[in-house]
Formats: sequence, C-alpha cells, structure tokens
Amino acid sequence: MKVIVFGSTGTIGRHLIAQALEQGHEVSAFCRDATKLADVTHPKLATIVGDVFNPEDVNKAIQGQEVVCVALGSGNKRKSTVRSQGTQHIIEAMKAHGVKRLICQSTLGTGDSNGNLNFFWKYIMFGWFLKQIFLDHELQEQYVRNSGLDWTIVRPAAFRDGEKTGTYRHGFGANAQQLTLKIARADVADFMLKQLGNDSYLHQSPGLSY
Repeated sequence: MKVIVFGSTGTIGRHLIAQALEQGHEVSAFCRDATKLADVTHPKLATIVGDVFNPEDVNKAIQGQEVVCVALGSGNKRKSTVRSQGTQHIIEAMKAHGVKRLICQSTLGTGDSNGNLNFFWKYIMFGWFLKQIFLDHELQEQYVRNSGLDWTIVRPAAFRDGEKTGTYRHGFGANAQQLTLKIARADVADFMLKQLGNDSYLHQSPGLSY
C-alpha cells in the first residue's frame, strides 16, 4: 500500500515510517528538512521536502498515494496552527486527487473524550498550559469530520517512551475507568497502521491508552 506520513520527523511519525516499512508498505515521508531523516534509508522510502502550510507542496505530495497518515506536531511552540491548517490543506489535496483514506492523530480529551481526562489534564494542561495546542486539535478534528473522506481520528493519551507492545485499550467510552492516561509512541503508530485496510473505526474517534 502507498502511504504518506505528514509529521514524519516527529516522534510518532518516525515510528509510523519504521513500522510501515517493516510491514512492506511504500512510504513517502513529507517533511520540511530532509536531513532529519538522513538516518532512515530503505528502498521503499521516499522523502518529500515541503511545507504543510503550502497547499501546492501538499498537493504534489498527495498525488498517487493510497493512504494518508497525519501526525503533525507543533514542536516546542505552545501557539501553533500547524495541525488545523496543515490538515485542511491535506484534505483539500486528497479530494483533488481522489485519495479517500485518512488516519489522523489527535489527542485524548478532545470532543466527547474529555471525560476520560483527570483533573490535571483537563484543567491544568489542556485548560491552561497547552490550551492553544488543544484548541488547534479541536479545529483539526472538525476539519476531518467534515471532510467527506474515509477518516479515522486516533486520540492517544500522553506519550511516553517504550517499545511497541501491541497491548493497549482502544475505543473505550467517555466514562472508561482505570486508564493510565499514558501510551507509548510506538503503540500509537501500531494502532494507526492497523487502520490500513480496516474499517472497524471508520468515521470514529477511538481513544488510546494503557
């Protein structure tokens, strides 16, 4: 399958690339700085240099792809619109080229998953410290839900380091109990890639946590 990863140099993106290549997919890594992927070489990997804020760059990259994985991040910036604006450009390009499958990484706490958060995440982190990032995730999800594409929004809990386990909770309700509110980045990538060719969560927004 031909898969393009946006946010490919981020911590989730790099896991997506590695695991997708292990599974035999043809992977395109969209990034602003190709040197950040200089350590990743594979005959089925193509690096596409571009800016997600530039619709023309995104449009060229989407052509010929089958699945789009979005794992955009804001770096160290607490105020950024890269997720919402970048995803909007991706959606427009997908429609232009007839690419339907979109798997987008958001965050646990958005929309109807807000009830999954504890006091710290709900009121201190997303309610104050990371408020602008959280609002950008909310807008990103709105664009995805209204896209008319075959989308799945993945809502992971707080990231931590660790190996892929393949064992985690997903698709739980807003009142789910005993969530650790943590998930390894490698397992986030694992779950996202499991959506390739799987319609179980089509037009749904499953949460992800241990």
